[in-house]
Amino acid sequence: MKFELKDKLYYSIGEVSKAFNVNSSLLRFWEKEFDELQPKKKVNGIRKYNSKDIETLRKIYHLLKVKKMTIQGAKNNLINHKNKINKHLILREKLEKNKIRARKNKIKLIR
Repeated sequence: MKFELKDKLYYSIGEVSKAFNVNSSLLRFWEKEFDELQPKKKVNGIRKYNSKDIETLRKIYHLLKVKKMTIQGAKNNLINHKNKINKHLILREKLEKNKIRARKNKIKLIR
């Protein structure tokens, strides 16, 4: 499913619910269920979704509506995905450190 949202910093709950073709009450329910989804709230309680929130909603929507997962299944999937990304970032960091160390050693050999 393709979601149509204009390119801007923040979106109202109405814009988001229309783009995802769901009720705003469902979005509020998902906020309570998924810790990853935390749109900013103004003092008067109006929610503002940013691009990170929209991406999180795309994932949640896909898991629940397309893949027909349960709430718990979707939560587990998001947690596992997050853990995989964290492991990947740690490995990338180690690789970068090793590359830097190798370059330093190469420079020492040249001198």
